[in-house]
Amino acid sequence: MTEEQPWHEARLIPTSGINGAEEQERRATSALLAVMVAVREFGRALTKPLGAPAGTVEAFIEVPFMHGERRLYPDGLVRVRRGQKSWTALIEVKTGRNELAREQIENYLDIARQQGFDAVVTISNEIPPMVGQHPTKVDKRRLRKVELHHLSWTKVLAEAVMQKEFRGVADPDQAWILGELVRYLEHPRSGALEFDDMGESWVAVRDAVRAGTLRANDKGVESVVARFDALLRFASLELGRTLGAEVAPVVSRKEQADPGARTQWLVASLVGDGVLSGAIRIPDTVGNLTVTADLRARTITCHVDVDAPREGRPATRVRWLVRQLKSAPDGVRVEAFAAHARGSGAAELLRDVRDDPGRLVVDPKKDLRSFRVAMTAPMGAKRGRGQGGFIDSVLDLVDAFYAEVMQYLKAWSATPPKVRPVPDDDAEARAGEPLVSTSLSSQDGVEHD
Repeated sequence: MTEEQPWHEARLIPTSGINGAEEQERRATSALLAVMVAVREFGRALTKPLGAPAGTVEAFIEVPFMHGERRLYPDGLVRVRRGQKSWTALIEVKTGRNELAREQIENYLDIARQQGFDAVVTISNEIPPMVGQHPTKVDKRRLRKVELHHLSWTKVLAEAVMQKEFRGVADPDQAWILGELVRYLEHPRSGALEFDDMGESWVAVRDAVRAGTLRANDKGVESVVARFDALLRFASLELGRTLGAEVAPVVSRKEQADPGARTQWLVASLVGDGVLSGAIRIPDTVGNLTVTADLRARTITCHVDVDAPREGRPATRVRWLVRQLKSAPDGVRVEAFAAHARGSGAAELLRDVRDDPGRLVVDPKKDLRSFRVAMTAPMGAKRGRGQGGFIDSVLDLVDAFYAEVMQYLKAWSATPPKVRPVPDDDAEARAGEPLVSTSLSSQDGVEHD
């Protein structure tokens, strides 16, 4: 009997036989919609944020509709029913590097309005800079009666992993089916690609920043800052998929209401200081994880701000922080900020602070207000993924900073007040001491100047 060669396990959703973008999109659409129907929890996780009620999910592919004199075939249709309520959405899917087309989306919005449907949902590898934004600009008049939503394949994959591994699926068979979808989407041939390009303007903008010649109205500047925000969203989804938590970029109310304000601020920061920055919120952590890309210094920095304890001497407060960083690399930078002090605080490497916490105490008479813990790494210059790529340098540092530093940090909490002991009157009498007072007073132990 000959030695067995490695056998390939049968898969529910095979990647073999995918020839061309059309077949890739058809298979991805069918697989996703079928699993949404089969796995109730997963279907609910994807449709609830879009406004669908909690109910039975039905899904169809390539449903024909007449639009004027043409017959159009949206990639899919999803309907959720609960009692007399129903929610229906047309689905448009792109895989690989294919981008959504404005005309196609507007045609589907018209069809949805004519049919009385609720929404059009697009799925592609495009990641908009901000949650709630759509990567394709459409005529807003078409959105009066129909909503337009977008899901990136990264978001879909993250939801699938979180539902199976962390939130849970009640039925074991359904959990296996959801796992098969995860395996399929993670395969390179599925077309559900990761974020892998900073855009065609990246090199020109990067070089102009280093030369000090970048202007706010230069071609491609807004595209680069939008791709940076999209990278932060992708990093959040990737980290959230690992942690099983809802990780998301930090967006102010003003930026949420006016995305252009965020773009203008980033453009001004890039032109003036050569810096791109943004923050990520991770549930139950001591603070936001801030990512800063300095294109002039060619460095990436991740940092988190930690409130200092509100009691104890300054050196004691530094030791409190150092104890939490016992597993962190020596090259981590720690900065201390004193109360009512202007400018930057004292900054030292962690290895030096471990030996002498007093290095962070500039004035022993001033209380320390907060600390900043930061990790810096060289910035990749290439626009794509791989060694020397900007994207990987950001993603690698985010993962390393959280794993080696941030997950061990906890906020300070005050020690609860202790009950003072009641004096033993009998013991005092036996000792022959004068009995000045036999009752505990609120003034006992109080010292007067």
